[in-house]
Amino acid sequence: MKLKKLLLVASVLAGMAAPAMAEDKFTIGYDNYFNGNSWSVQLSKEFEAEAERHQDTVDVVYTESELKADKQVSNIEDMITRGVDAIILTPISPTAVIPVLKKAEAQDIKIVLLASTIRSDDYDALVTVDDVDFGKAGAEWLADKLDGKGRIIALNGISGISASDDRWKGAKAVFDEYPDIEVISVVDAGWDYAKAKVAVSNLLAANPEIDGVWSQGGSMTLGAIDAFEAAQRPLVPMTGEDNNGYLKRWTALEADGFESVAPSKPTWLGSEALLVALDLLQGEEVEKNKLYEVPMITSENLSEFTRDDLSDSFWANTRLSDEQVRATFQD
Repeated sequence: MKLKKLLLVASVLAGMAAPAMAEDKFTIGYDNYFNGNSWSVQLSKEFEAEAERHQDTVDVVYTESELKADKQVSNIEDMITRGVDAIILTPISPTAVIPVLKKAEAQDIKIVLLASTIRSDDYDALVTVDDVDFGKAGAEWLADKLDGKGRIIALNGISGISASDDRWKGAKAVFDEYPDIEVISVVDAGWDYAKAKVAVSNLLAANPEIDGVWSQGGSMTLGAIDAFEAAQRPLVPMTGEDNNGYLKRWTALEADGFESVAPSKPTWLGSEALLVALDLLQGEEVEKNKLYEVPMITSENLSEFTRDDLSDSFWANTRLSDEQVRATFQD
């Protein structure tokens, strides 16, 4: 962008006609960190839809890192070489990308972190919800449902990714306030249905008493439900997330007394990250850490978010149209 502006000034000084404004676009690098679950897929689709709405002012360089920190570093190196004006990424590691982000900053490239953070200040804006609050919200609900006592299990995402670590940090802080709540196991289930089902099945076999499940992902909670049912154990209060498949299952089980709550990390953060990057590039003042409030789905508003006409893979808090959702998730 800086080179384009210099060429524009040079052409005017030389008495030449200025290039059309359509040519003077911002080039933004977007690294898709992972396509291994429906939330990450929808997150990237939110960005793509926002980029389409700004196609007259934005060109995008897309890369994909496949949940590999070294590949993400390489992708960012490539973006720097290609002279992008801003980089939007979801850090896979809180430390691995720091040196390459420093290099980008030295070339006046704006850095927007999306949905996950790093252990340094080498970025211009962070766009996410407060994952500590996400963890706390579910834990407080579960502690209340259990009247402050009982044996529970915790299902985390992937250790080392800030979203997972911060959610458990928030939840643990709540559980530590209840001496009669015993966390009998904390498992990394990768936000994955199958891994969670296996883990919970093993825990059920080893523990005759499990009174609650704190889960930081809807697919993991679905796995936990199926494990309880396969073991012919009564369902206990469980926390979930705003995944449509989970919301449908929760709705179906309500008549049997199943209780849940669903904190949300909206996929519309992908859209918001692009808007924040554009503000930065246009010289507007931007809050460095934009931590949005965690939306909550409860039994009172569950029906407002559950969509029987859309795929189980759909996530409720979105800026995508129904048509865009259907194009993304074809059942």
